Amino acid sequence: MAETKSTVTAAGATAAKAGTSVQAKKSSNAVSWIAPVICLIAGVSFYVFVLGNSGNFVNGKGSNWMGKMHEGGPIVPLLITLFLIVIVFVIERLLTITKALGKGNIADFVRKVQYHLANRNVDAALQECDKQQGSVANVMKAGLRKYKEMIGNSELDTEQKVLTIQKEVEEATALELPMLEKNLVFLSTIASVATLIGLLGTVIGMIRAFSSLGEGGSGGSSAANDLAKGISEALYNTALGIGTSAVSIIMYNVFTTRIDSITYGIDESGFTLTQSFASNYK
Repeated sequence: MAETKSTVTAAGATAAKAGTSVQAKKSSNAVSWIAPVICLIAGVSFYVFVLGNSGNFVNGKGSNWMGKMHEGGPIVPLLITLFLIVIVFVIERLLTITKALGKGNIADFVRKVQYHLANRNVDAALQECDKQQGSVANVMKAGLRKYKEMIGNSELDTEQKVLTIQKEVEEATALELPMLEKNLVFLSTIASVATLIGLLGTVIGMIRAFSSLGEGGSGGSSAANDLAKGISEALYNTALGIGTSAVSIIMYNVFTTRIDSITYGIDESGFTLTQSFASNYK
């Protein structure tokens, strides 16, 4: 019984030593609900005070593109709001992902770490992580710390040590990836919704235009002018919707491509650590 207890205690101590050193990041995502509210206020204000300025109208009709856009109806401020939301989250994601890419080329960084590990210089590899920064460096640094710890561990065999390092990398990765993908849902959603809302505004404008045409009877040029004016107003909704959707789709694809490159670098980092340890510390 005493021997069994001793074995269990040793196993528990080993598990505690092999536990992860990765700490969860405390991050606030207040921008995800504050930004849409501010954009809504800004969009409505722009519609009312800028587009609706009296200088944009002559005899109650829009005399320039701002006045005509104002005549597009209540869908216009909503579309302006969506466009502002896209701009805000494009800037926010651009700053975040640029920071996550680090200060140098990811492939060069991984090669430098591989070189130092091949020479069994873990401290130099950690210094490379401090220089590089970014998500790949954060994951690599977490893995290297566990790597260094496992070198001096005499209680686990090589295979168990490799698995411990791999687990550390996976847990560090699980903390980094959500930060990269956060708020992209706004861009993907607006990419689909903006065009539909723009078409809704167009349909409403066309209904209003043909209604005016019907009320005007068969009155020649006046009726034709009302129809042309209504179609022009309606198409502003389409232009806003398509433009917003296009910007959102392009930037979403740009960001997902950059995230894929970071993810590939993280995967390569994990592979580098496990393979290096397995070959250097058999």
